[in-house]
Amino acid sequence: MNSMTGYGRGEASGAGVTVTVELRSVNNRFRDLQLRTPREYNALAPRVTSALKRGFSRGRIDVYVRRVCHEGAVGVQGDRGLVKTYLETIRDLLKDSPGLGAGVSADFVLGLPGVLQTVEADANVAAEWSIVEAALDAAAGDLKSMRAQEGQALQADLQRHLGTLDDLRQRVELEAEGVAERLEQRLVARVRRLEVDGVDAQRLAQEVALIADKADVSEELARMASHSRQFSQALASDEPVGRRLEFLTQELNREINTIGSKSVDHPVSALVVDMKSALEKLREQVSNVE
Repeated sequence: MNSMTGYGRGEASGAGVTVTVELRSVNNRFRDLQLRTPREYNALAPRVTSALKRGFSRGRIDVYVRRVCHEGAVGVQGDRGLVKTYLETIRDLLKDSPGLGAGVSADFVLGLPGVLQTVEADANVAAEWSIVEAALDAAAGDLKSMRAQEGQALQADLQRHLGTLDDLRQRVELEAEGVAERLEQRLVARVRRLEVDGVDAQRLAQEVALIADKADVSEELARMASHSRQFSQALASDEPVGRRLEFLTQELNREINTIGSKSVDHPVSALVVDMKSALEKLREQVSNVE
């Protein structure tokens, strides 16, 4: 099981360039890829996206791609028209200001903004894709490794919360076993307090049976046990299970709410509150699972 948070970095060189890829991943219910690539690699964006989709099913992943040209792939060019404009402007300024010196050195002109510019050779996208792919694969492997490590800690935490929920469910089962007897005792005591004479014992038994049937939570507890087993099995899977765990958490919540609505016994009601608290902790951690 993997977490959705992590970081990965990869670098590869060749074809006159060095490409660095960084991946930063955070929680997201869906897969959200955000690419930031050099202008030269705009045409490669679909390939980068496709490669990441094969490796990751959930989470927001910010992708940073940097391209650096090696020596020999970078040249220098001068803007002759801009130099001419500078010189003409300087001569005009000197005409209006005779007190200024007329000497203009080459160093001065070459240092003016825009006169000299570095230019990179046009990117050969087809040749450079293999370099990008190698850096991307290295970064993705790094990210997967970190997400797997985070997932191990997350798995242990989820197992702990699931164990707490199972313990509470078993305690509810024990309390629910004697609910009919307790309901009968309460009903009889209430009838006696009201000093009602000639109570039909058979009618009283029917009323107790009816109330006990409405308070029966055995089916809900059985479904909770089944959902817990499926949850535990999913935790042991190497496949992405985040969406399945979210579904099982929703089903557990449904059963707990039903038990709460049926509960007429104080011990069971108190345990339902504890189960909701344990489930909320479980739900918070499930949101981090890929």
